[in-house]
Amino acid sequence: MSNLAGRTIKLFLVDGVPDGMRTAEIMSWTGHVLFAPRASIAALLARPEVKKTGAYLLIGPDPQVADQTMVYVGEGDNVGVRISSHNKDPDKEFWEHACVITSKDLNLTKAHVRYLESRLIKIIDREGRASLANKSDPDFDLLPESDLADMDDFIARLQILLPVLGADFVRPTPQVRGSKRVKPSTISTSEGETEGLQLQKLELANPEFRMSAGGLQARAVEVDGQMIVLAGSDARTEEAPSLASNVRAYREQLRRAGKLVPAEGTANLRFSEDVAFTSPSAAAQAVMGTSRNGRTDWINATTNETYAAWQERQVAKAEAPIGDGVPERQQ
Repeated sequence: MSNLAGRTIKLFLVDGVPDGMRTAEIMSWTGHVLFAPRASIAALLARPEVKKTGAYLLIGPDPQVADQTMVYVGEGDNVGVRISSHNKDPDKEFWEHACVITSKDLNLTKAHVRYLESRLIKIIDREGRASLANKSDPDFDLLPESDLADMDDFIARLQILLPVLGADFVRPTPQVRGSKRVKPSTISTSEGETEGLQLQKLELANPEFRMSAGGLQARAVEVDGQMIVLAGSDARTEEAPSLASNVRAYREQLRRAGKLVPAEGTANLRFSEDVAFTSPSAAAQAVMGTSRNGRTDWINATTNETYAAWQERQVAKAEAPIGDGVPERQQ
């Protein structure tokens, strides 16, 4: 797990139904998000939030790639005017939901939302979970240093909130590479512990998993509920008919983003960056190019047990009563 603190998110179902218009906020945060289906555009444009300065996302299926999401990122002094114009634009027929990002304290200026638009485009492009309908990246960073720091914090909170609404394409890939991993908040360390012992605890919390099959070698780590296939891992070029369509689309997006590239001297592909998947099986399927059970394919590099066996052991530890061989969690 990461070292992020817990957050309280407030969701309000404006229409009283789960798939209707929703507002979302994080407690003690000035940001405000309004998420609505295109079918509710009249009600959306009547909301006071959309008359503010803000950024917005238009979200829908990619008309060129099956099972792929497409996103258009924009900004405006009056977001509603921009969304209304897009609703009439035949070149933007793809979108089915609109997400409006504003501030409760009215402190977002035109410069702030231009920076927000630019950063969101870069994040979506870097993460590679959706295609962008924007034809260009309006690179913008002309803000005072203090404003840049505030906006980067604003965006970090957006990356927590938007996936809760289904916009997973902005969720950051956990940083697991390097000499040290992110310290999990649930792992207690004592004063005076050696660095080696602390790293050993981290390894026990987020062990490395490996998969070897058909001449392919892949490595992965599970962090924050995501299976991260590590850079340098192999992947099969060919795709079997049994490969899930969503994994097929994601592999294609990764190739376009340069994260899955031809491996020199082989007929295989190689991950050029760490890439996050929603489950061990999705990660295994992306590696093998066919239907796989990742719970048995991935092997713990330390204990040589399958992912399923390792997880069952963690469940058994969690269920064991205090004092039954499991130390009580330190306060």
